[in-house]
Amino acid sequence: MSGNHALIFGASGITGWAVTNALIEGYPDETSFSAVTALTNRPLSREAALWPDSNKLQVVSGLDLLTDGGQEGLEAEMKRKIKGIDTVTHVYFFAYIMDLDSDKECTINVKLLDRAVTAVENLSPNLEFVVLPTGTKAYGVHLIKDMPFTPPLVESMPRLPEPFASQNFYYAQVDHLAAASQGKRWKYCEVTPDMVVGFVPNNNIYCLAQTLATYLSLYAAIEGKGATCDFPGTEKSWLNKSNDSSQDIVARFAIYASLHPEISHRQRYNAADNAIPSSWSKKWPVICEYFGLKGTPPPSGGSGQQPGKYIEDHLTEWRKLEQENGLQTGRVGNERSFGGFQYFIMTMLDFDRNLDMSKMHEAWGSQKEETDAKGAWWKAFDRFRKAKIIP
Repeated sequence: MSGNHALIFGASGITGWAVTNALIEGYPDETSFSAVTALTNRPLSREAALWPDSNKLQVVSGLDLLTDGGQEGLEAEMKRKIKGIDTVTHVYFFAYIMDLDSDKECTINVKLLDRAVTAVENLSPNLEFVVLPTGTKAYGVHLIKDMPFTPPLVESMPRLPEPFASQNFYYAQVDHLAAASQGKRWKYCEVTPDMVVGFVPNNNIYCLAQTLATYLSLYAAIEGKGATCDFPGTEKSWLNKSNDSSQDIVARFAIYASLHPEISHRQRYNAADNAIPSSWSKKWPVICEYFGLKGTPPPSGGSGQQPGKYIEDHLTEWRKLEQENGLQTGRVGNERSFGGFQYFIMTMLDFDRNLDMSKMHEAWGSQKEETDAKGAWWKAFDRFRKAKIIP
């Protein structure tokens, strides 16, 4: 065994879950890590998370990075709760707090990162690497028509101009890591996926796969297998080019990069499934096929059913599905069901935002992995089905 100990902050999130899963499945090999510690805010058991049984794994819930006890209080709690905290070598940081006020979002997420990394530095003399996820917001995709770059989006592109740069918490976090690592033995890198496709054991408002899984399961139950299902975006978004980022590929590359600091230190890597971009016109029929439906384009001049509205209008039928199939409850019709994210991804992002994947693939070398829409989306749906979240 290597003696490496992975500490995953935000382990119940889409990518944090996948990093944990990949590590305890033995990626890149069984000897790469001796211990894996998954930190979650809300309570989560290994069984509920669908993680394989492993004597390497410990799951620690309820750790509050913003505890009123401050840095000292956090470190005392980590020392008390995390077995072997002094042996941690690799940090995968997937904790995040959303705030619609960009200044507050920058401040709070830098504070989260600072507290986490400082705590590990102070508690473990063995820290070697920190992986920070960012996203295509770094390229300004959230600015819609004001996005200043022409795809393919490549890591060497400059930062957004002001005032957008100061409002981007990714930049603030990267700058913080760059400063914090100066003169230290530990290294870091930035992994930049686009929309992450994957499974989550707890509700997550940014999990489009869960939104579509619950919607299409319900749609098939009501409309019948073989029914047509119009794309919920527009004719324009139906055709825009992008690269999906499946949770497994993002996670596995993040782990690989963390084990190769000689090439990855201070680097940003686009992380996605395939060098060839795709579009909803190719993906939507594949997604619908999983549920026995025929995915069709949006109606001329309009959009198909909005998933959130359809579920809201058929909550009684969904509750019946839950009962008949012994499903988990609380997945729809609550404050963690946010149709706005699905609308943003499938309708508002109606322009090309495809990524240049050459840097990631060159770094990954012979270990490089790719998948397609079926590989990414069907695997996520299989996991939701196994977890009894969909029938």
